[in-house]
Amino acid sequence: MLRAGAALGGAGARRAAPRRLATSGAAAGGKRDDAAGQEKLKQTPLYDFHRHHGGKMVAFAGWSLPVQYTHSHLESHLHTRQHCSLFDVSHMLQTKVFGRGRVKFLESLVVGDIAELKPNQGTLSLFTNEKGGIVDDLIVTSTSEDHLYIVSNAGCRDKDLALLQNRVKEVQATGGDVSLEVSENALLALQGPAMARVLQAGVSDDLTKLPFMSSAVMAVFGVPGCRVTRCGYTGEDGVEISVPANRAVELADLLLRDPTVRLAGLAARDSLRLEAGLCLYGNDIDENTTPVEASLIWTLGKRRRAAMDFPGASTILAQIKEKPKRKRVGLTSTGPPIRQHMPILSPEGKAIGEVTSGCPSPCLQKNIAMGYVETEYSKLGTALTVEVRKKRCLAAVTKMPFVPTHYYTVK
Repeated sequence: MLRAGAALGGAGARRAAPRRLATSGAAAGGKRDDAAGQEKLKQTPLYDFHRHHGGKMVAFAGWSLPVQYTHSHLESHLHTRQHCSLFDVSHMLQTKVFGRGRVKFLESLVVGDIAELKPNQGTLSLFTNEKGGIVDDLIVTSTSEDHLYIVSNAGCRDKDLALLQNRVKEVQATGGDVSLEVSENALLALQGPAMARVLQAGVSDDLTKLPFMSSAVMAVFGVPGCRVTRCGYTGEDGVEISVPANRAVELADLLLRDPTVRLAGLAARDSLRLEAGLCLYGNDIDENTTPVEASLIWTLGKRRRAAMDFPGASTILAQIKEKPKRKRVGLTSTGPPIRQHMPILSPEGKAIGEVTSGCPSPCLQKNIAMGYVETEYSKLGTALTVEVRKKRCLAAVTKMPFVPTHYYTVK
């Protein structure tokens, strides 16, 4: 997501487990004119804040968001890995599901075991279609306030809302007790090894008791009613803070008072998530990709597999048994950077797949990518080539994440 949105990743992701300035008229994410000739883009409650701080604004999933600030992409990336960065991820869709039938309702749409979640525990899950394709990835938290809190991708907002709202109508038509609410809160992601020290100074809750993929409502630096979830899209220890939209700039300013914290944008977020082996919806997964092909089998709840009661179960379970024809893999390469849509070739020159994401790794100082290859070529260490501007560059299937992740667990 991934999360451009919610946080997708390898097997460890779920098991351990994304205003001092006056807000504009678009404070709750409304549309406003960009430069002449450009389409109208939605804006987060921090739009003017970004401009004030030197944010270079670009179009992303229908929103105007900062791609970077005054520091370079490389500096922002490395600062996040070494210290702490603040990202505006308010474009993500936040929803709440209420009612006695909320768990059964959501399980009719996703592959995860939502019923097993403890109060304020979350999980990454997937909306799937009847063919087993991934409609979107999402983080679901079973809150202690008697509702499910969902964060899903901005680029899938319309179809996700339609999916949820149509299912709500179906359930209500049969007498089921379920309702849906779209949150207008902003969402801030504080990511990096200094996160816990920075945030602890502004909260009374003990963050050592808040492990990865858990959540709590608390006041943050005096801003009440914030939901703090320990998760993120960088591979580092981090939190996502759902904050009332009219207090988002205030909270961002308060977090930036710590000199360790810097603002970071989409460019750093993308390279960070790729180093962490996390998928970007629309690039690395989509409705034509199954959880098995995407190496996301770990998102399937054991009970759900046995019951075969999620959309596309027959296709997905058959692929688990028989193995899919293609698989998502990590790649490292030499030569020029490899990018999305570049062909992946066997040593003999046969086209066996395609790159879905790629960039030079700031931490490893070599090219990294992910993509899909025919399953017989998916073994770690397999030598392949990638066609870059009609030239073949050596590549190898490589374990993901490319850099170690630092998700926080309670010892």
